[in-house]
Amino acid sequence: MQVIHKYHFIKPRDIVVDLGSAPGGWLQVASKAVGGEGVVLGIDIRQIEPLAEPNVCTIVGDITEPEITGQIKEILPCSAAVVTSDVSQSLSGVWELDHARQIDLARISLQIGLAVLKIGGNFFVKIFQGDTAKDFIAEVKRHFDRVEIVKPKASRARSAEIYILGLSLKAIQS
Repeated sequence: MQVIHKYHFIKPRDIVVDLGSAPGGWLQVASKAVGGEGVVLGIDIRQIEPLAEPNVCTIVGDITEPEITGQIKEILPCSAAVVTSDVSQSLSGVWELDHARQIDLARISLQIGLAVLKIGGNFFVKIFQGDTAKDFIAEVKRHFDRVEIVKPKASRARSAEIYILGLSLKAIQS
């Protein structure tokens, strides 16, 4: 909630897609932020326990599978205002490998975001700091008017985990 309050990237009545939703923390936060007239769609490779919030629906799906974007578009009533991604793989303990995998998942999340977001929409994704983070951040900057690097207070200070917030998706250049 701290990041939402600071940057106002999720608003009442928004449609939010949350990638990597299990166990459901971001779903609950997004549900409160969008209110009763908003919609939150959660996607995870694991089954998500049903939530009491009536504006939340979930599907079991793998974001690395090409058909997931089509499934998301079929469910949404229109383009999303926000895509969040807290996707993570099981850590191997080999830093270079874990960092590379996390950046790959962030890139996949970005591609889904670009496909389902409306112009002016927002994108919030977890990455690990490392040698390819700069290139990924540059990629996000090409698509959004403003990009912020966010380290929420809930994240341990020693953790390499950071979030990239892309605000206001630019119109596609032809």
